[in-house]
Amino acid sequence: MQIVWTQEALEKLAEIEEYISKDSPKRAINFINYLIEQAETLINHPEIGRVVPEIGNENIRELIAKRYRIIYRLSGKRVEILTVFEGHRLLHIEELGIN
Repeated sequence: MQIVWTQEALEKLAEIEEYISKDSPKRAINFINYLIEQAETLINHPEIGRVVPEIGNENIRELIAKRYRIIYRLSGKRVEILTVFEGHRLLHIEELGIN
């Protein structure tokens, strides 16, 4: 499996890093690395995440990493990371940029 980060997901990582950096730049870098490492576990276990309840599509899943949701899509031999956000809110399909 290959991990591919969408532009949306990369922008969300940058926003998360910027927000945490206000208090601690080192902690921000460590947390972003943690999120990336969690996503990389999908290389060997792509179906480990649950189906996203708001969507109900078997190919769109999520990993919960601390208080964040890593939303991804299974697409052949690729895992596409679609977005990352705080887990207290619901996902809106428009955020994913998919049909």
